[in-house]
Amino acid sequence: MIRHDSLPLGDRLAVSAGPLIRRLAGITPVRRFLNVSGRFVTGRGLVVAVPYGWLALFFLVPFLIVLKISFADQLIAQPPYSALVEWTAEGYLTLRLNVENYLFLARDALYWKAYLRSVEIAFFSASICLVIAYPMAYAMARADRALRGLLLMLVVLPFWTSFLLRVYAWIGLLNNTGVINNTLLALGLIDRPLGMMRTDFAVYVGIVYSYLPFMVLPLYATLEKMDLTLLEAAEDLGCRPFEAFLSITLPLSLPGIIAGFSLVFIPALGEFVIPDLLGGTETLMIGKVLWDEFFSNRAWPLASAVAIAMLSLVLVIMAFQHWLARRTAEPA
Repeated sequence: MIRHDSLPLGDRLAVSAGPLIRRLAGITPVRRFLNVSGRFVTGRGLVVAVPYGWLALFFLVPFLIVLKISFADQLIAQPPYSALVEWTAEGYLTLRLNVENYLFLARDALYWKAYLRSVEIAFFSASICLVIAYPMAYAMARADRALRGLLLMLVVLPFWTSFLLRVYAWIGLLNNTGVINNTLLALGLIDRPLGMMRTDFAVYVGIVYSYLPFMVLPLYATLEKMDLTLLEAAEDLGCRPFEAFLSITLPLSLPGIIAGFSLVFIPALGEFVIPDLLGGTETLMIGKVLWDEFFSNRAWPLASAVAIAMLSLVLVIMAFQHWLARRTAEPA
């Protein structure tokens, strides 16, 4: 006889809720709706269905609502909007799609320049994070096992405080009367404050600081699992340390590089708080444009089109990242 506490989590939940689920699964309409066998309903599939249901309720449904609003008329700024699917007097089902909002995005230089500017800032921010994070992750992976936990805690330590407070702290550091300018003036290195606030430099500093752990952690996870005997074999064959790094360590760490680059690039692409607090008027990113359209201009159809276009761009980038990750995982 199998003990209840020795079963996996999914099976334990299935045993606890088994009678009720089997009763519901025995109902023909329910079974047809689920389109799964009774074993799937009462097994691990029940546990898997919880996150899928969560995503469907809090991601898919809001996405469909925003998608519907993006096809509404620009002249109708707020709800109620006309239905997308209507029955005509002749009894035909018609689909009414107003693509004027998307055409407006393509015609107006403000929006596509904001997209390009966002891609530029996100790309260079992720590249700077990669340059800084790779030596950090490499040192952590090669450190003594007793120190790895401490170093890992130091990387995630900034997450223990509010993201907004950390961004506000950079205002106190970078402004004309901040810590950096006051220190440089006291040391006599400058004769007047440096204008660091409301510049692209401040935006890059804020994004790199905020998202650097997202680059360090995937790289550390990849480098920590690397087989060090490969480096020993390369050394025995006469390979120099830097050559061994380029031919062994760097290719094997490509999955971590791709994952970390995506984890930094994608959220930085739609960043709003950092450009708004640290950037100037010329730092135009799509997150700020989206905020203005929704809450300042109250143009919900146009703002929804901006959001859908940005999400489409993110999906394209994620698809490319997935393809690149599969290519790097394939044996040569």
